[in-house]
Amino acid sequence: IVMTQSPSSLVVSVGEKVTISCWSSQSLLNIGTQKNYLKWYQQKPGKSPKLLIYWAYTLDTGVPDHFIGSGSGTDFTLTNNSVQAEDLAVYYCQQDFLYSTVLQPPTQTSFESLTSCLHSLNIHTSPFCLSTQTLMKHL
Repeated sequence: IVMTQSPSSLVVSVGEKVTISCWSSQSLLNIGTQKNYLKWYQQKPGKSPKLLIYWAYTLDTGVPDHFIGSGSGTDFTLTNNSVQAEDLAVYYCQQDFLYSTVLQPPTQTSFESLTSCLHSLNIHTSPFCLSTQTLMKHL
């Protein structure tokens, strides 16, 4: 099963609503249990990945309720209704429908401002700014 995420990076502000999408190369819905075997993890710098959501939408114990999981089958979404400073992390979706999986690039978040990105003299020093510049060119 191949898992794919989008976007690969996000430039966000505190209080903003953000959405991360995840796709599976095959359905993760177990017909018998009617559960989607999809998990979301958060990995902060220097820390181990932390489980946020399992069965596509069930919050793990202690996870703030501004995180919301949704989707079924092959298409899934992680929404953060109000980004907090402590949410700066790398986010992964993971299937546990089958044993084998192919890890695609996760989603990295940054609190670097869009204004500073657009006025940066050397965007190559920041992958987040580079991503933003690329996006802006295609609008």
